[in-house]
Amino acid sequence: MPVTLAFGLAAMFLLLVGAGAFVLLGRRRRLDQRSDSMLRLLELADQLEADLKTCRNGLKQAHAVMSLNPDQPAAGEQEATQAIDAGLRSLLQQRLWIRDCAPDASQQGLDEAAADMSQTRARLRPLVNALERAHHDLDDAMREHIRRESDV
Repeated sequence: MPVTLAFGLAAMFLLLVGAGAFVLLGRRRRLDQRSDSMLRLLELADQLEADLKTCRNGLKQAHAVMSLNPDQPAAGEQEATQAIDAGLRSLLQQRLWIRDCAPDASQQGLDEAAADMSQTRARLRPLVNALERAHHDLDDAMREHIRRESDV
């Protein structure tokens, strides 16, 4: 076998190995990106659920303190509870999509779902913060009221 043929075959083999490694690395990177996107979707769903449950619990506490009859929900409480329950149902639909469709979805579809969930959390966050501030203000007002009554 001539030296140039052996050298050419060795070079061709090295090129094939290099191309195969390049393809495998690209595929691995895409799989890692997909895995990261799926984990991000699940984390966002958990965070959104926690935000919604925080809202629901905060509203219940606030209405119980403010209500003349804590056993009967006020009209505003019912509307707020219905809105939060609708958010939780929507989140359940999103979780079902993640379970059933996300494994076969395109990377763009995963990215869009994560962006939608992030936007929802961003819109909800100021409401959660306002509710927490109102709860603290209400607690402060109740403590002040109790202090005044005990001074009399």
